[in-house]
Amino acid sequence: MAIEFLERCEAVEECYEFLLGYAAQGLPSDQGSPAGREVRNQLERARGALVGLRESCGRAIHNELAPSEKYDAFCSMLERDVRDSLVVLELVLAQPAISSQLIDNLNASSHLRALLTDLFLFGEILRTQGKVTVPVDRT
Repeated sequence: MAIEFLERCEAVEECYEFLLGYAAQGLPSDQGSPAGREVRNQLERARGALVGLRESCGRAIHNELAPSEKYDAFCSMLERDVRDSLVVLELVLAQPAISSQLIDNLNASSHLRALLTDLFLFGEILRTQGKVTVPVDRT
């Protein structure tokens, strides 16, 4: 079950890395370029990874770690950060044009950054403290 959580983390992290590059391109819109087409795909993939992430976290805890109040509290915090991040992702996806500047502002969102920090933190805990048997490639 930790593998599912880590795969979801990887999808969100890959999206964020793509968004950093997209923001640097100075595109006025997502229309008419390969990067523009890909930005929506990446955002949709991240959104899909976030839906059900809290439940995936809970399963990973119960299967890979010793459940405790601390982990339950983390899952509750993660749920809030996921909810807030979904709000900003949905807002961006609802726009008829996604410019590099819009993505730069999304990247700076404290909601998205808090979520990424949660994922980095808990992913590291699972890899070092859990019984994860399949390594996740972070290249």
